[in-house]
Amino acid sequence: MEVNIQSKPFSFQLIKKLKTSQGFLKFRRGFLLRLETSSGQSGWGEVSPFQPNELRECKELLTLIGKKTSRSNLESQISQLPGSLAFGIGAALAEIDHFNGGKAKGNWLKAPRSAVLLPDPEKLLDVIHSTISKSQKEDYAPTFKWKVGIRSNSEEQELLNEILSCLPSNAKLRLDANGAWNRKTAYQWVNSLINQPSVEWLEQPLPTLDIEGLLKLSQKIPIALDESLTTDKSLIKSWKSWQVRRPILEGDPRKLLQELEARSSHKMLSTSFETGIGQRWVHHLSALQQQGPTPTAPGLAEDWFPDNDLFSSNPITVWEAA
Repeated sequence: MEVNIQSKPFSFQLIKKLKTSQGFLKFRRGFLLRLETSSGQSGWGEVSPFQPNELRECKELLTLIGKKTSRSNLESQISQLPGSLAFGIGAALAEIDHFNGGKAKGNWLKAPRSAVLLPDPEKLLDVIHSTISKSQKEDYAPTFKWKVGIRSNSEEQELLNEILSCLPSNAKLRLDANGAWNRKTAYQWVNSLINQPSVEWLEQPLPTLDIEGLLKLSQKIPIALDESLTTDKSLIKSWKSWQVRRPILEGDPRKLLQELEARSSHKMLSTSFETGIGQRWVHHLSALQQQGPTPTAPGLAEDWFPDNDLFSSNPITVWEAA
């Protein structure tokens, strides 16, 4: 089967600057894909890695693949491609095959309620209080995600106590260090969290390659891996605690789709700040996760996106807006 490939660049600015232990995130850049078969079937993909060098590599590889190729050629190469390009091609091929959003599977599933990604400390407590007030009126259990490892340890420990003191009993808190701590600091935090029922997990407290340290911590409290999963993809099969899965970064989404359809446990779906084309997948997979044995709120960072056609659920609208 012959496949025609079109690509189109996009860029956008988040409405708020996201500060993590690894720096600031304000802009996202990448390119959209449209694959069309000789029989007229179309599928849409998105390629938007965080690292500029990976984006350049993806563009070069797509040029080598060409604007016209065979389906078998794409399938044979996809496992060897960078994760973000493998996602874009795999997503488009899946849609051509009606994996979801098509005739065989019905409509794309809508995302469940997201965890709230907390802003800088100056506004953090205000957001928590307003979210709690809203959750009580609408009768749901709120989940919060807090980026740590940014300020001094003492400042963040003090703020942690303030946060925990104002959380209702049904609320959950996730702490994400983005690999910023050493083992000594991580153990200090674990010891302060170990008897806190509101804490859902501690996310990537140690550098990506310190798997031994992460395993030891996971024996005390739930530890969720994020960056480690993209550094060493074998951990997807071996890590038994929580996994933060970022579809548009990790590769062919058909694999994750199969995992969730098989009711795989302890997966949490997270945005990587994608356009509406990528969001369809993140939302759909998040909804599937809710149907599994360990449902939990996805991390969609809903209040951080601009409000324009680049984030439409209609891929044609997204394409035209890019």
